[in-house]
Amino acid sequence: MRDRQSSTGLSSPARHPVLGGLAILMLAAGVAGCSFTSPDEATGSQSVGIHGVTAQQARSIASEAYLYGTPMVASYQTLYAFNLDKTNPQYKGPPNTIINIARVFTPDDTAFVTPNSDTPYSFAMLDLRAEPVAISVPPMEKRRYFVLQLMDLYTYNFAYIGSRETGNGGGHFLVAGPRWQGKTPKGITRVIKSETELVSLVGRTQLFNPADLDNVKRIQARYKVQPLSAYTRTAPPPAPAPIEWIAPVPPHEMRTSLEFYHQLAFLLQFAPTHPTEKWLRERLASIGIKPGQPYPVDKLDPRLRRALQEGMHTAQNDIDKNRAALAGKTDTLFGDRAKLKNDYLSRATGTQIGIGANSREEALYPVLEKDSRGQELDGRYAYTMRFAPRSLPPVNAFWSMTLYRLPEQLLAPNPLGRYLINSSMLPSLKKDADGGVTIHIQAQSPGKGRESNWLPAPDGPFMVTMRYYWPKPALLDGKWVTPEIERVAR
Repeated sequence: MRDRQSSTGLSSPARHPVLGGLAILMLAAGVAGCSFTSPDEATGSQSVGIHGVTAQQARSIASEAYLYGTPMVASYQTLYAFNLDKTNPQYKGPPNTIINIARVFTPDDTAFVTPNSDTPYSFAMLDLRAEPVAISVPPMEKRRYFVLQLMDLYTYNFAYIGSRETGNGGGHFLVAGPRWQGKTPKGITRVIKSETELVSLVGRTQLFNPADLDNVKRIQARYKVQPLSAYTRTAPPPAPAPIEWIAPVPPHEMRTSLEFYHQLAFLLQFAPTHPTEKWLRERLASIGIKPGQPYPVDKLDPRLRRALQEGMHTAQNDIDKNRAALAGKTDTLFGDRAKLKNDYLSRATGTQIGIGANSREEALYPVLEKDSRGQELDGRYAYTMRFAPRSLPPVNAFWSMTLYRLPEQLLAPNPLGRYLINSSMLPSLKKDADGGVTIHIQAQSPGKGRESNWLPAPDGPFMVTMRYYWPKPALLDGKWVTPEIERVAR
C-alpha cells in the first residue's frame, strides 16, 4: 500500500532504473517482465487453435488482458492473504469485519511493499455479494487526521470516508455492490456504490507520537464494519453461492506465469461489465477468458500459450517503459474511474509501483531514488535533505519521509528502529542556524549531535518516499517542490 503506497500485500517490482515505489497496500516482491520472444511474432499469421483468431490477434488480446487484469490479480493477492487464507501468516480476519493494527509497521511486515509506518492501519475486505456493508466511524478531535480509503477490485479509489471528505464528526456509511437496488436505511449518513462486489478498505489514523498510541487504539476500537442486516437488526438475506477461493499466483511469478490469466477469469465474476468495457470483455472472451470460468492454461493449445506469453511480455515492457518515463511522478496513476477513465496502462503501472496508493487530493507520494546529480541512492554514501526556513511541506494534515531498502521496497532494520521522519517529530529535530531543517540520510551515525535528524539507511540501494497527507494547493499545483537529496562530499 503505497503506503503503498503500498504500497498496499501486493506485487513489488524488481530493481528498475527509475523505481517509483509508493506506500498504502502492496504485494510482496515480484520480478521484472519476462524475456520470452517468438520467431513467429513478426508475421502473426499463425493459428492458435481458435476459429477466427490469429496469433497476432491473440498476442494483442493477451497484452490488453495483462494490463487490464494486473490490478485485479494484485488486489486479490492481498485479499486472499489478509482475509481468505487462514493458514497465511498475514491473515487478519474474515470478510466484512474490520481488523485494526494498533502499531506502526516495521521491517517484519512484508505483505505489501512501501508500507506506511506513521499511521496505524485498519483493514477490511468487503464482500458485497449478498448485501451492503455499513461502516461506522466515531467523532474525533479536529486536529487528528484519519481516512478510510475504499478501493474496488479494479483498484479505483471510488470513495473516501475521512477528515478531508466527510469531516471528523463521525457517521454511518453504507457501501453497496453494483447489483443492489435497495432504499437508504434510517440513520445512514451516505450510500456509496461500488462497481465490484469485492472491496478493499484501508484505514489510516494519525499517530502524533508513541505516547498517543492508546488514543489511536480507542479510536480504532470504535470503527465498525458489519453487514446491513446486522446494522438494521433484521433477518439477513440468503447467503450468496459458495465460492471456492483459488490460491493466487505466487508474487514472484505474477509477471511470468500464465496462471495469471486463470486468476483474471476467476475474478471477472465479481466485476460486472462496465458499459465502456463491453468491447474489451468480448475480446477477452474470444480467447476463452470468461467471468468465473476455468482457464486451464496448462491444457491450452501450445500456440495460444506462446501468444499469451508474448502478450504478457509486451505488456510488462510497456509498464516498465511507462514507469521509467514518469521519473518518480506517480500522482496521476491513482484515482477513481472518472479521473483515470480506461487508462489501463496507468492503472497497471500504479499497481506495480504501489498498489493501494491514495488519490492525489488525499495524499501525494513523491518517490526519491536519485540524488541531485542523478545518481541512484546508495548507503555507501552519506546524503542530506534540507527544508529551507519557513518552507516545510504545505499540508492540511501531516507529512513524512520514509526510507525503504531496494529492490524489496521494504523497511530497513537499523540500530535506532527509526524508519521515517515526519512532521510530528519537528519539536525534537535540531534546526539549522537560519531556522531551516537538515535531515541526514546515511548508514552510519552522523554523530551524536545530529542523530535527532538522522534517517538511517541500509548499506546498499534505497529509496525515500515522501508522504503529503491532505496537500494544500501549493503542493497540488506544483508551486512547492520537494527538496532534492544531496550527496555529502567526503
